[in-house]
Amino acid sequence: MTETDITSRGAGYPMSRKVLVKVISQEGHCATGHRVGDEILFDWDTSEIRGRICLHALYSILPKVYALAHGADVAFAVNDEGERVARHACPDGYNPVIFELSRLE
Repeated sequence: MTETDITSRGAGYPMSRKVLVKVISQEGHCATGHRVGDEILFDWDTSEIRGRICLHALYSILPKVYALAHGADVAFAVNDEGERVARHACPDGYNPVIFELSRLE
């Protein structure tokens, strides 16, 4: 890590602070229209969210996104590619949407 990286990001921050959230399961009727395969990108460096996400899901998922973006190890699952990921369920128990979160390198 260069001095510029430490100065601009702060000591200890990972080089990439992007978190990709994918819809991996959806049952019932999602009022927002989430479908398997949807992707949302959280980019902490540009303060952007690319993609559409339900406000209820956003409110509940944000602590995990924040933790991953800042280097925390909250990835307890393993996806089909063998990568460690975090999983999160939408708070709507009648129409569940399951999200998979991964930190981009």
